[in-house]
Order: sequence, then structure tokens, then C-alpha cells
Amino acid sequence: MRRPPAHSLRTPRAAGAAGIAAALLLGGAMIAVRRAIPSRPLDVAAYLADTTSRHTLNLALILLPFGGILFLWFMGAMRDSIGAREDRFFATVYLGSGFLYVASLFVFGATARGFQLTLDHAGPNPPSADLLHYGRYLTIALLAEYAPRMAGVFALTTTTIGTRLRIVPRWLTLLGYLAGLILLLLVNPLPWTELVFPLWVLIVGCFLLTVHKPDDLDNREETDT
Repeated sequence: MRRPPAHSLRTPRAAGAAGIAAALLLGGAMIAVRRAIPSRPLDVAAYLADTTSRHTLNLALILLPFGGILFLWFMGAMRDSIGAREDRFFATVYLGSGFLYVASLFVFGATARGFQLTLDHAGPNPPSADLLHYGRYLTIALLAEYAPRMAGVFALTTTTIGTRLRIVPRWLTLLGYLAGLILLLLVNPLPWTELVFPLWVLIVGCFLLTVHKPDDLDNREETDT
């Protein structure tokens, strides 16, 4: 049975809009974190004196939760556009990797916030250099190693689903697989590689919003039935 036209037009556009917004917020937060956390170990006093970096980190922690919420909206809208043709195996990996990605981001945000508050309330006696380096390595590991690998699984699974259902063009399939492999294999040796994921989400969101035709998806559902 054919869906009402209003519903068929609403879901892909909602997914595209949510994807674009999530990509911008997550990408902005990642850039702010990279700028705020030094790539090389610094003296504790020098880091505490650099108020610009700490304000930048605070901005990133403000953007991060909203980016995660919009990414969940993006996931839900995309899943709804697939409808009854959803494969249980790929759907499980799709949802699991997406949830774990958001959870990793939120754990990173909570860890970075706790680290920031510890430094702000240190008083006249600054914390030891070991504490500074531990907080720095922990936040970077969460943001640039664990979360991107879950993002890579999400990109690969989403691309596979879209390719099997023939709702994405070949160029987007190749781009999705390339982004997934980069996030799985190259995030540790190459800095800033985590930005590949919000860039991919931005491209997918623009495709759903401007290129993808929801009526084609409904026509395929009628053909399958």
C-alpha cells in the first residue's frame, strides 16, 4: 500500500536536515577540541595560563551534546525511510554502531568536562603534570580513536544498506566505503582523521535533502510487494 505523499516527502528531508546540522555541530566541536588540547605535552602552569584554549574547549563541550542529539535524529529518520525492507542483521549493526558512537562522544564530553573543572578549581596549587597528561591522553583517545572506529562501522553499514536497496548512487557508495575504511584503519596514525565522519554525514545529508527523490523509494516498495 502506498504511503501518503506528505509522509513520503517528510522523512528523507528530515534525515537530510538533521544530518547537515549534526555534521556542522560535531565537526565544529572536533575542531575546537583539537585547537584547545595541545598536540604536545605542555607545562601545567603554561596550560592554565592559556585561557583561550580553555574557552575553546568549553565551546566544544557546549556543541557536542546537541550534535549527538541531532545525529540520533538523523539515524531515526534514515531508518524510517528504509521502512519494512530493513534487514535485521544490518539494522542491528547500524543501530549498535550509531548508539556506541554517540555514547563514546558523551563519555568524552563528560571526561573532558570533569578534567576542565578539576583544573579550574585547583586553587593556588596547580595539579601535577601527570594529571594534565593523563587527562589530555584520555580525551584524545576517546575522541580520535574509539569514537571514530564506531563511526567507521556506521558508515560501512549505512553504505551497505543503501547500496543493497539501490537508493544511493555509485559515487556515494564508493565514498561511504572509503570513509569507513579510513575511520577504521587510519584514525590513530593520522591526526584530524576523525573529521572524515562529520564530512561524510554532511554529504549524505545534502544528498537526502537536495538530490534523493522520496517518490522513487515508494515506487520500489510497491514493486517489491
